[in-house]
Amino acid sequence: MTPGQNDVWFVPLGGCGEIGMNMNVYGHDDSWLMVDCGITFRDPDGTNRSGYRVQMADPSFIAERRESLHGLVLTHAHEDHIGAVPHLWRKLQCPIFATAFTAEMLRRKLVEHGLEGKVPIHLVEAGDRRRIGSFYVQWVAHTHSIPDPCGVVIETPDLRIFHTADWKLDPEPLVGHHYAESTYKALGSAGVDVMVCDSTCAPVPGHSTSEAALYPGLKHHVENATGRVAVGCFGSNIARLKTLARIAKETDRQLGLLGRSLINTVNAARSVGLWDESAEIDVAHLGYLPPEAVLLVATGSQGETRTALDRLSRESLRELTLTPGDLVLLSARAIPGNETEIDNMVQRFAKMGVNVVRPETTDQLIHASGHPAQEELALLYEWTQPDVLIPVHGEIEHMDAQVDVARTYGIPRRLSGVNGDLFVLAPNKAVRREAVATGRLGVGRKSLDKIASKQAG
Repeated sequence: MTPGQNDVWFVPLGGCGEIGMNMNVYGHDDSWLMVDCGITFRDPDGTNRSGYRVQMADPSFIAERRESLHGLVLTHAHEDHIGAVPHLWRKLQCPIFATAFTAEMLRRKLVEHGLEGKVPIHLVEAGDRRRIGSFYVQWVAHTHSIPDPCGVVIETPDLRIFHTADWKLDPEPLVGHHYAESTYKALGSAGVDVMVCDSTCAPVPGHSTSEAALYPGLKHHVENATGRVAVGCFGSNIARLKTLARIAKETDRQLGLLGRSLINTVNAARSVGLWDESAEIDVAHLGYLPPEAVLLVATGSQGETRTALDRLSRESLRELTLTPGDLVLLSARAIPGNETEIDNMVQRFAKMGVNVVRPETTDQLIHASGHPAQEELALLYEWTQPDVLIPVHGEIEHMDAQVDVARTYGIPRRLSGVNGDLFVLAPNKAVRREAVATGRLGVGRKSLDKIASKQAG
């Protein structure tokens, strides 16, 4: 199965028809390009009960063609886009292309796996254009819930593909680069034959909330709290942390960071000039401060076992214990499949006498999605004018919703599929169902174990 000189193929191996573990490959003229290589913490049925906490797409299809795999483009530093790289590097062994913050986050993961200095990482910036194998790739600045995300324009002699990866239209992202309407319009003027687009919030009407808009709501809850405040949010959201650091200063509280991944992300952001705060206090000192002087930011907003919030809810965190009257702010919405774990954690806090505020239980804005709602999708369609839309990055209901939006706004053609389908983009356009075997690998104690698979049809 080799693409010829006139062929352009797109094959999602993970993240198409599900949330997480994004892995996409493009083929043209005996050359392959991979976009993103992430993990998930959920099983195929949306639970977390297989026993494998860390899972990823099985890369066998592209690993068998490793000699023709000319590069891996990482669009941003979220786990569902870069987390599988250290686990799968030896199967892929190709150059990696990433912006500075994404590269720094990856470098830290590689160190943990004994791969420091062994993986060729090429730094790129938004606006750069590189030849990778038979493709030309251009990086396009986005905004998202993590610093410096990029979409990519993938070009062959006869086709231009805009692979958006994760994005939103945030006028005030607070940290990192901004998006530019003029850039998107320039893409449209040059011609976008195919757009491969994020579907996560396609069922949501309206426009996503800007990170800057969260300041009043978060401050309202913090300044009205009489005890400690612990904020649960995604550790990769440096903009949210910036807002909370500002609030800590304005409310005379000491900012503390709880959770290894959170601290690692802040250190990575500091190393590339995206975090200049010096307000955070050593966690070991937090227990000695008066409750009204403490503002914690903690990992575990999805109820994950052994994270900082989970341990606080079980009173098993050595450095600090929450007491009746303290407040937990969940500055994150539940990822589908995590509802039970979050509800159980909230109940444990309630039994401790700790108050919990969630986005759905307050009139104040305390969380903003990192993905585009329907108005943003419509704007991007208008600016880029794609001929064909391929929805990805979502479960079936999310992708179907984007197809409906695209139809409403006049996108001429929509092609839908799931992992393992072969999207033929040139010389004609079609979808070959179940053309490629797919599956999942789980991180075992000493190896990667196959935990699910689907053979080619």
